[in-house]
Amino acid sequence: MTAPASAPTVELAVRGGTLVDADWQDRADLFVSRGRIQAVVAPGTPLPAGSGQATEIDATGRLVLPGGVDPHCHVGFTSGDFTSLDDYRACTTAAVFGGTTTIVDFAIPRPGQAPIEAAYAQRAKAAEGLCDSALHACVVSWDGTTHGQLTELAAEGVVTVKMFTTYRGENMADEDTILRTMTTLRDVGGMVVVHCEANHLIEDAQRRCAAHGGVGADRMSFTRPELAETASVAEILAIAESARAPVYFVHQSTASSVELVAAARRRGLPAFSETVAHHLVLDEGRYDGPQPERFVCCPPLRPAAAVRELGRHLFTGEITTIGSDHCCYDLAQKRSNRHDVRTMPNGLPGVETRLPVIFSEYVVGRGLPVTRFVALTSANPARTNGIHPRKGSLRPGADADLAIWDPTLRWTLTAPDLHMATDYTPYEGRTVTGKPTTVVVGGRVVVDADRLVDPTPRGRHLPATRLDLTPTLDPRLPNPTRQYA
Repeated sequence: MTAPASAPTVELAVRGGTLVDADWQDRADLFVSRGRIQAVVAPGTPLPAGSGQATEIDATGRLVLPGGVDPHCHVGFTSGDFTSLDDYRACTTAAVFGGTTTIVDFAIPRPGQAPIEAAYAQRAKAAEGLCDSALHACVVSWDGTTHGQLTELAAEGVVTVKMFTTYRGENMADEDTILRTMTTLRDVGGMVVVHCEANHLIEDAQRRCAAHGGVGADRMSFTRPELAETASVAEILAIAESARAPVYFVHQSTASSVELVAAARRRGLPAFSETVAHHLVLDEGRYDGPQPERFVCCPPLRPAAAVRELGRHLFTGEITTIGSDHCCYDLAQKRSNRHDVRTMPNGLPGVETRLPVIFSEYVVGRGLPVTRFVALTSANPARTNGIHPRKGSLRPGADADLAIWDPTLRWTLTAPDLHMATDYTPYEGRTVTGKPTTVVVGGRVVVDADRLVDPTPRGRHLPATRLDLTPTLDPRLPNPTRQYA
């Protein structure tokens, strides 16, 4: 790529680092103008005339990545009797400290609230953030207004819709509602985003646990078996194939579920698998410890062998994205109903730790190509949410959202040193390698050397364009060499 013939004044230059995008990496300098990437140039390229006041960042020995895009965040989320403790300011502060510069939130309607009302209310909060955000709407039941609401939302740039096959009486949608929503979104360039667990199998497992051994936090893995996930994925895939509609599966926790989706994709269905950091790193042995409530999430943590098999698909290309499924409850909330997982709050805080944990475990620890890391945590989430290449890219013209990483820095995760609105992390005491040391949002340095240097909220809601439903990048392909101006 080359800079325009009459390049505007450069306001920020990142020099000396190794730039890494989803399909290439090389040493290069990067110029920023008016909040966007202006050019990727050979190391040492002089600034254009008139750029004498440009800020320069020395990234020598570090990686320069597109800021992370977290496709799965619940901000101020209410479920049952519990509401998570963060707002957009708190969530995005934690996000940028962890190298994430775009979040995708969920507008899940409360009882009696229309999907479009929930979406517009949540969208209005974007301006509170330190970084930009996109939005998934949510449909629970179908009535005569739903088609019109989805069509209007799509015109406003909200084209992904969350649906649940579990949580009867709260968020669970029936098969007819799922089919109608899929076909409506198909026709407007959108996609359903599905939490798949077969509710009847879960309720049966919970009844059996209640009768034999209890339903406390230590029994979490028994109350939501792997079969409930795979059975539901198979059913949703059948509905999607019948409707010829795209579908995205959130927080898949088993290799068998991922493989079902991959097989459908090979048959020609645009179908995508998201997994989340805790399912790739933690296993169900945590429920045997003294504080099992810290790890209660849906789906639950799986056996160690299942975690290894799931992680293998980061290398095969079968997994599309990695999210956090961030739910910022604190220990008091988690402990209040620890005796009954049917009523305690499910979910783990993770927007800040997603990138460092995956980088350490898989890039440093297992040799995952850093280009693949960028694809999974930034580029592919942006593609499947209709905000690429504006986000998740180092291409000229993209927003200048950058995470500058020290790939060798070792540090220990502890709740007091993190920035999420909670008093615990499921990774407490875990030593990781690799950390974002400088984070740039829209051309502004927001985090530097563990300090928030620009606390000004400038968050924007990102309307989606028609989704990019092309196949995911194949990590087995060689990375092309970068050509500079």
